[in-house]
Amino acid sequence: MATLKIKKGDNVRVIAGKDKDREGKVLAVDAKKNTVVVEGINMITKHAKPSMANQQGGIINREAPIDISNVMLLHKGEPTRVGFTVEEVDGKKIKHRIAKKSGEQID
Repeated sequence: MATLKIKKGDNVRVIAGKDKDREGKVLAVDAKKNTVVVEGINMITKHAKPSMANQQGGIINREAPIDISNVMLLHKGEPTRVGFTVEEVDGKKIKHRIAKKSGEQID
C-alpha cells in the first residue's frame, strides 16, 4: 500500500464539494477507503436511539468522511501538493514529505 500524503493532525483545505474553500484539521484517515474526516467539514445529522452510553438519544451532528482527493494540504497557510524525498542516514532510508510549492520539508 502506498504512503498517504495526508496524515492525522494536518491542516487541510477542501477543494471540491459543498464545503469548498473551507479549512480544518484532519481527525482521522482511512487508508483502505481513501477518506479523511476533517473537523467541522461535511457535517451530517445522525439520529441516535437512547442507550446506556447516551441516555438522552436524539439528533447528533457529526463529521462524515470526505474523499482524500477533495482535500489539499496547507503548508504555512498555503495549499500545496505533496511529494516525497528519501535520504539515507546511517544506512537507513528515511522518507520525508515535501511541499511542492516551496520545496520545503513538511515533517
